[in-house]
Amino acid sequence: MIIRNINLETVCGITSKLPENTLPEIAFAGKSNVGKSSLINALMNRKSYARISATPGKTQTINFYNINEALYLVDLPGYGYAKVSEQEKIKWGQLIERYLHGSKQLKVVFLLIDIRHKPSGNDKMMYEWIVSQGFHPVIIATKLDKIKRSQKDKQIKIVKEGLGVLPGTIVIPFSSVTKQGRDEIWELVERNYLNTQENEE
Repeated sequence: MIIRNINLETVCGITSKLPENTLPEIAFAGKSNVGKSSLINALMNRKSYARISATPGKTQTINFYNINEALYLVDLPGYGYAKVSEQEKIKWGQLIERYLHGSKQLKVVFLLIDIRHKPSGNDKMMYEWIVSQGFHPVIIATKLDKIKRSQKDKQIKIVKEGLGVLPGTIVIPFSSVTKQGRDEIWELVERNYLNTQENEE
């Protein structure tokens, strides 16, 4: 995908009405600090378009990035951050739920999991919930550069078993440092989820 233009078109808070977009939407979910903003920046070929924060739990809105007037990358709020009040967590959960349940253009959900660790209870719950909404999430195993190359297969197996993934689930290892996995993600999106006229690139 050659990125020609990007526009942060819509920012949805807890009380906002969801946009009625006509272009395909590609959503990204993951717990706080898993590297979601870094991944989205890498996909957009920008250093800091999506704000990266040292404070987990910073993304409290759903952000819709219009790419080339062809599709939206949708950044969902991070989940599972301990220092956020229970009330806030419930509100964010409802916001994510409203989006996954209500979007007519959502084509796929990428679920980000830190490759270094066994998926948390929140990760498993999120995976199962996305599946229950009728989606087949693609797993992105982030922070690949933080482990040795020889550990990769073992860690991917831990991620798959920890989530209890369905057979045939795609897992893409990704590093925001080396950009490994970036092209694979775009190829998957272009091949499967874009309108045919956008597939020329």
